[in-house]
Amino acid sequence: MNEKIIEKIKYPSPNPNIMLSLITYLSNGLKVKGFLAEPVKEGKYDGFVYLRGGIKSVGMVRIGRIIQFASQGFVVIAPFYRGNQGGEGNEDFAGDDRYDAVAAINILRNHHKVDHERIHLFGFSRGGVMALLAGIIDKKVRSITTWGGVTDMFLTYVEREDLRRMMKRVIGGTPTKYPARYKWRTPLFQLEQISAPVLIIHGVKDNNVSIEHAYRLEKRLNDLDKHVESWYFEQFTHYFPPKDNRETLARLCEWMKKQ
Repeated sequence: MNEKIIEKIKYPSPNPNIMLSLITYLSNGLKVKGFLAEPVKEGKYDGFVYLRGGIKSVGMVRIGRIIQFASQGFVVIAPFYRGNQGGEGNEDFAGDDRYDAVAAINILRNHHKVDHERIHLFGFSRGGVMALLAGIIDKKVRSITTWGGVTDMFLTYVEREDLRRMMKRVIGGTPTKYPARYKWRTPLFQLEQISAPVLIIHGVKDNNVSIEHAYRLEKRLNDLDKHVESWYFEQFTHYFPPKDNRETLARLCEWMKKQ
């Protein structure tokens, strides 16, 4: 009874061509909440798993963002991750909550409007590590994109003093004391298992997730002779100006459809 939608409630959509639903689905037996955005028009579309950043109420899924992607011709599922917005369990920052992303992939595979062989993973910020981990587990995904994405949990602990308390609490200690817990959450150590092409989008001036995360991911994928492409933006931080954001999003959607 795992990996299926058990409740679907229609939600107000800002775009009449996109149907938006608040869904509850099963992941490892837990009820997890999320949004599902699907084009109203019948047809077969690529599937798209949108993996949010932040933790708990910080970095919550933005409806406008997932509607943008759905408007480009995707059926989009955006998990809130376990323990959020009334979901069961506890979000554990790229721990077992990675299976919430894997379950979302399988839900899209069984969706009547989705071409089950064409499912893409997209992660923003902390979602980057989620997308990579899910792509390591599910080798049939069509592409993986990280945008301002975390790739190294050891590096996040070093760089983000403001997150250390949360990381110690959620992960259960420091990287020095419990390196295995951080290694398990760091996809750089498991990239041999990725088969999908990877696209890296990152602002060089990003202070939330440093460009070093992108460089380490790109280098490791290149060393392993994997398909990787990177779009670096010298002038941008973690957040792109609206016009550049829209243009990059459209270009990204084109890239995914070519994979």
